[in-house]
Amino acid sequence: MGGWRDMPAEALEEQYSPSRWSPRLGRDAVVQAHLAATAAGTQRARAGAQTSLHVPYGDGEGEKLDIYFPTDPSGTFPVLVYIHGGYWQCLSKDESGFAAPPLVSRGVAVVAVGYDTAPKGHMDAMVLQVRRSLAFLVEQFSGISGVYLCGHSAGAHLAAMVLSTDWTEYGVVPDIKGAVLVSGVYDLEPILHTYVNDALKMSREVAQRNSPMLCVAPAAPAAAACEVLVAVAQHDSPEFRRQSQEYGQALRAAGWSVSLLDLAGVDHFDIIEKLSEESYVLTQVILNMISRT
Repeated sequence: MGGWRDMPAEALEEQYSPSRWSPRLGRDAVVQAHLAATAAGTQRARAGAQTSLHVPYGDGEGEKLDIYFPTDPSGTFPVLVYIHGGYWQCLSKDESGFAAPPLVSRGVAVVAVGYDTAPKGHMDAMVLQVRRSLAFLVEQFSGISGVYLCGHSAGAHLAAMVLSTDWTEYGVVPDIKGAVLVSGVYDLEPILHTYVNDALKMSREVAQRNSPMLCVAPAAPAAAACEVLVAVAQHDSPEFRRQSQEYGQALRAAGWSVSLLDLAGVDHFDIIEKLSEESYVLTQVILNMISRT
């Protein structure tokens, strides 16, 4: 049958090492450039927007949100909730505001979610934290006219897990109108056999119950109205590209409204960094999704 199970260990490591696939820069350089670009973009966003930073949504040290308010907040406004990547073990909300400027200028609030990354955080806890952050947001802000999720890499995995949430135990149902899942991992089992799991220490059971691919719920009427965009970079690895395609197909088969966007000329890192630019195709797709729904 082929596939990841038949790959030698070294080949599997390479498939799940996004920095090895960028044609722009070497492995270490592309990661350093990503950290610099997201941090600088976030500083610019904080300087240019009205913000509420480090808002606690729970008692944990990492359970905080950064909120970037629209330039002209009328009574109600849509919210883009951004969930950062970093393979569940690095980055934070403090590098996650870079996408705010083009959105806040168009009346959209942006919320960057913090969660406890590994080794402090473990996978079950991260998924619960992100779900709780959504429940907190909609309880605290009655003026939200719709929630749009956006996650990159590990954050796309966490955003996808939010889509499979049973909200009855949270006492609130966020009005999730759209989700933009960028260069994500939707089946965690291959990760078990790579360096990524050294810090995560997931068992097979943990990986399975936290794999969006294995938790695709049949689309309820509300879910059918939620637009899901699965985006992947030309220079993502073949395994990342396969995962995006198969997750998009699984959602569609379950009745979700899904489109797949294959972005040319970008890699695993600049596919998301460029959200700081209003003219970038993915920024425009997000703005169009929000204005349409």
